[in-house]
Amino acid sequence: MSEFPLWAWVGFTAFIVLLLVLDLLILGRGSREITFRLATVLSLFWIGVATLFGLVVLFFAGPERGGEYFAGYIVEKSLSVDNVFVFALIFSYFAVPARYQYRVLLWGIIGALILRGVFILVGAGLLERYDWMVYVFGVFLIYTGIRMALHDNSEVDPGKNPVLRLVRRFVPMTSEFHKENFFVRHKGKLLATPLFAVIIVIGTTDVVFAVDSIPAIFAITTSAFIVWSANAFAVLGLRPLYFMLAGMMERFVYLSVGLSVILIFVGAKFIWGDLFGKVPIWVSLPFIATVVLVSILASLWKTRGQGTAS
Repeated sequence: MSEFPLWAWVGFTAFIVLLLVLDLLILGRGSREITFRLATVLSLFWIGVATLFGLVVLFFAGPERGGEYFAGYIVEKSLSVDNVFVFALIFSYFAVPARYQYRVLLWGIIGALILRGVFILVGAGLLERYDWMVYVFGVFLIYTGIRMALHDNSEVDPGKNPVLRLVRRFVPMTSEFHKENFFVRHKGKLLATPLFAVIIVIGTTDVVFAVDSIPAIFAITTSAFIVWSANAFAVLGLRPLYFMLAGMMERFVYLSVGLSVILIFVGAKFIWGDLFGKVPIWVSLPFIATVVLVSILASLWKTRGQGTAS
């Protein structure tokens, strides 16, 4: 499934767990409001760590795998901007106070990482066992790209989340928050709080995005390790990205167009690679990076003067 040895998988996953534990101990305990300045610092930290890891891959695995990692990371990071909008929608729906949002996102991201890990193993297994899955993934990505250009994320309704409905049927919940607690004991009975419901919605909603993003990166690389590492760093950077961009999401008016172009490109690349030969990474990486950069800059230019993040 991968040319990367077992120790690389174990070492990288242990490194991710260590970073999450440190994050939980330093920032994830209790209630804390994340300012735009702190969010920017944290976002730069995660991008820096992801970039350094990419250089390690480039040095030890060669330019091909290194290029695939950076292309995959850019795709996953770009697609994660859609998650930011949905996170804002979820927090608004449940009226989650700002001081609890970082801690809730941390646990939601942990759940999302576990679910994405399962998705990656399943996707890698399908591609390895069934050659025709290349065409299924390719057509699906092209369809998703077209749909993204026409789809409105505001249609998402957290209250209709089927997993949340199932959990509410079996797990009694309070109607009010109890500080930063996910569970409270009332009259000898253990009850979940709305914060637990938010974690459920965040984790399961990310699965919907993973259905799009994981096939997209498999179109760039066949290495499950590259897919896992690029996904992990993109997901870990989601929390500070949310606090940076949640107040200015309306400015990214052309981003969905850029992401649509990328999904259609990687879907077509998937199919082309099986029929005529692999598209070189030195073609894919500059194209993907250029589309993302142009869509962001064009959006900011179009919406200049409409306000800034606070």
